[in-house]
Amino acid sequence: MKVLVAGGAGFIGSNLIDALLAEGHSVVCVDNFFIGTRKNIEHLHGHERFTFYEQDLADLAAVKQIFRKEKFDFVFHMAANSDIQASAAAPEVEYKNTYTTTFNILEAMRTEGVKRLFFCSTSAVYGDAQGAHVDENYAPLAPISYYGACKLGCEGLISAFTYMNDFHTLVFRFPNVIGPRLTHGAVFDFVKRLKADPTQLTILGDGHQCKPYLYVGDLVECITRFTKELPQGVTVYNVGGESQSTVTGIAQIVCREMGLKNVQFHYTGGRGGWKGDVPEFAYNLDKIHAAGWHASMTSDEAVARTVRDVL
Repeated sequence: MKVLVAGGAGFIGSNLIDALLAEGHSVVCVDNFFIGTRKNIEHLHGHERFTFYEQDLADLAAVKQIFRKEKFDFVFHMAANSDIQASAAAPEVEYKNTYTTTFNILEAMRTEGVKRLFFCSTSAVYGDAQGAHVDENYAPLAPISYYGACKLGCEGLISAFTYMNDFHTLVFRFPNVIGPRLTHGAVFDFVKRLKADPTQLTILGDGHQCKPYLYVGDLVECITRFTKELPQGVTVYNVGGESQSTVTGIAQIVCREMGLKNVQFHYTGGRGGWKGDVPEFAYNLDKIHAAGWHASMTSDEAVARTVRDVL
């Protein structure tokens, strides 16, 4: 196939591109480097089946022009502002980079006759469920971050465009994803801080925050497996590991993997790390398990592997 990976210079998108090229597809990557980096895709320079456009996906006319020129068979929509904490001070970032990019991609699909879509959604659409094991039918969906709100809005747009245009759409709601090319988050921040000062570490919140962490290789394998044959309509899956990691536990794993002892932890206090942070989260994964997929790593194993990746 010829596929578009929107936001393909990002952490997850670039790992997905590697897998799609390995399967023999031709890949067109569109990114404006708001979150993604040139380094993530520099190894693909000169690849005969890889094309790159440095373009803002919030520009509808430009997006339509790319669609008309390339004639895609499949769209993998990975573009968004994935740094929830950073957008807390600037909600317009989410409106432009998460919500508007989604409308533009869907509109270009509609006008150019592209019927197959993968969309990366997020556990943030569930809001603060107080640790309940939420399934895909959990209600009410009440996001507490601008990121989660815009992703939920995107799911609404996708539902309507899919129905009105007979799309075949797959939506994954996944948690914190970690691994090589990681750009932000607790694991990334802890490694960076401890490299600067291996004697102490500041931890946001009280350290009891508890969430699942998913290794990017597991996620990419799941995406490529489940996008091979898509039924018409919207199919939604929770995708994640079967366990969670606490923030203090992550700090301890990072210290262990870096060979550091007697590091002093300093907590800022509070149930969450920042406004909009969901302190405790857990998935019900019955649907994806019944379909035959399980993550290969526990949450803590994914954390340890990621520390080794980024060191």
